[in-house]
Amino acid sequence: MISSSSNISPHSKRDDLLSGSVRFLALTAGGLLLLVIAFLFYESWPALHHIGLTRFFSDPDWYPTDNSYRLTSMVWGTIFASTGAVLLASPLAILSALFCHFYAPPLLSRWFRRMVELLAGIPSVVFGFWGLVVLVPMIGHWHPPGPSLLAGILILAFMIMPTIMLVAHTSIAHVPLAYIHSASALGFSRWSMMWHVILPTTKVGIFTGILLGLARALGETMAVLMVCGNVVQTPSRLFDPIRTLTANIALEMGYALGDHRAALFMSGLFLMGLVVLFVSMAEGLRHRNTYVATK
Repeated sequence: MISSSSNISPHSKRDDLLSGSVRFLALTAGGLLLLVIAFLFYESWPALHHIGLTRFFSDPDWYPTDNSYRLTSMVWGTIFASTGAVLLASPLAILSALFCHFYAPPLLSRWFRRMVELLAGIPSVVFGFWGLVVLVPMIGHWHPPGPSLLAGILILAFMIMPTIMLVAHTSIAHVPLAYIHSASALGFSRWSMMWHVILPTTKVGIFTGILLGLARALGETMAVLMVCGNVVQTPSRLFDPIRTLTANIALEMGYALGDHRAALFMSGLFLMGLVVLFVSMAEGLRHRNTYVATK
């Protein structure tokens, strides 16, 4: 009589081992995220206890030495710079991915992707230095002072465009050939096929790339610190200097003490909440579109 344990194949054991490893890594990643959130809450608690949540939006301005901790101006600066960069970079990145896949010759497409991958790996301080010595003087010559919201939008757009383009290109490359052949058989032009077949099929992947770009733009520090002017004010036009939440943390964390330090951790916690809000809105929109498409 053959025992039941001998019926278990080596492949099943390897599959179980792989499944258990993946579960462990997933739980580890989730646990690390919870630890980060818990650490931010712990470090922010003195600010919430001594300052209060409402004062971060009702105080006259951000003057920690005068016990004033308003974050509104930096929140708006962060949102304007990040959303402006996404709105500028996303169409360019998607069109670049379509060009690379459907129009460029194979050799040019391969080298174009390599250049974009290299651009995605450039450190942010290099983008910031280039913006400081090239882009800011150009804007200042056009409309002083130069360091501004516009400079931050342009630098962030350069930084996130490779990420969106590479994710979009990967999504387009995985479209089944049957879809393309069917569209060609129906007499679709190349542009009509891209608009009515390729983009709807890859919208989830493209949307994921845009979310990754938005997350990087919201969390970027060094480049915006170098080109945005670091003036705590709500911008009324593109040429106004701004300060983002990340730049504020980088500038002041080195000497902050007491409630000032806790307020900086509070701004980091608020930034994380802002990222979660944008991602949740995007996921809700994606699920809504999926529901409408399948209804």
